[in-house]
Amino acid sequence: MTIIRQYIAPLLAVLVFSLALVAVSARIFLPSDMAAPAPIEENGDIGLYGESEVFALAQSPLLS
Repeated sequence: MTIIRQYIAPLLAVLVFSLALVAVSARIFLPSDMAAPAPIEENGDIGLYGESEVFALAQSPLLS
């Protein structure tokens, strides 16, 4: 158990941090049009898909 705590857990933490650092740093090498933030809608309707009732919670017929 001490081997896991002393060697493997810190190694995993360093590997995860290194992977995150590489993923974030990769934006430097992207073309300029891909490194920009994602475009948003002109009217500000971000995240709406069709009618707003799509995301409404309905009671299941089995629970009545």
